[in-house]
Amino acid sequence: MREKILQLLRESDGFLSGQEICKQFGVSRTSIWKAIRQLEDMGYEIEAVRNKGYRLCSEPDLLTAERVQKYLHTEWAGRRLIFLDSVDSTNNEVKRRAEAGAEQGLLVIGEQQTAGRGRRGRAWESPKGDGIFMSLLLKPDIAPVHASMLTLVMGLAVRDALVALGVSDVQIKWPNDIICSGKKVCGILTEMSAQMDYINYIVIGVGINVHNRDFPAEVEHMATSVFLQTGKKICRAQLAAECMLQFEKYYAVFLQTENMSGLLYIYQMHLVNRGRQVRVLDLKKDYTGVARGINADGELLVETEDGLRTVSAGEVSVRGVYGYV
Repeated sequence: MREKILQLLRESDGFLSGQEICKQFGVSRTSIWKAIRQLEDMGYEIEAVRNKGYRLCSEPDLLTAERVQKYLHTEWAGRRLIFLDSVDSTNNEVKRRAEAGAEQGLLVIGEQQTAGRGRRGRAWESPKGDGIFMSLLLKPDIAPVHASMLTLVMGLAVRDALVALGVSDVQIKWPNDIICSGKKVCGILTEMSAQMDYINYIVIGVGINVHNRDFPAEVEHMATSVFLQTGKKICRAQLAAECMLQFEKYYAVFLQTENMSGLLYIYQMHLVNRGRQVRVLDLKKDYTGVARGINADGELLVETEDGLRTVSAGEVSVRGVYGYV
């Protein structure tokens, strides 16, 4: 009943009278009223006017497998799609399914994560209804040493997806953050199961702040969301699907050389660190320098007083000397 009433409201150009709905389904006005209340509880905005009826004003941004599939135009990425209302972490879920034999291209999306995490074990806030939390399973025939570059490949994909949906001033902060107006809007976490010279599987997790209107005090100075940047609510399902489309495109280029040589120019063009003073938080000793871009192996090039140094993504964190970037 509820879904049928919702469909009628969607198809109506204006107000739909309660009497007309009653006739359509042969139910009482009380039943109609209850169904309308249920829809409102789900986030649908419905205007009710005496002697006119009901009018659908706006719909909630529901993130479901069906809605993502509606926008999905990939050959393999995300074609096997699992949506979970709540999960400890989408990366964990994909790893569990990979161990059970899941194929490449599996995409797990969670409406909420109860134990989301970022790089180096940091916690990742995963509020229900605000973000996109998804993980993609890969089983590439590449050397394990090349796996970390896939974080950079996904960074390009997310950056292009955000731009495609109308977000401006989107850049990449090496190695795993997407930046809007100097603040973090997305984080990427790549994890691998491998032998000495063979990859069992790779999981790339993506967390995007979409509808968030505020953040905890400890991160509000460096975090932002698509809504805060645009003032608009975009379709999360469409953004998730667009990320998969863009990743599939860049991944194909990456596989041709198993490094960033084919993507070097475009990555450098969107690298927010480039030409900036950065502080490298090394396990042995921190140091500062000027970021000069990346090399074909995806390493950050930092010019210091002692010469040019290469920084590997798995070893350190990089911060701007005068701010987050």
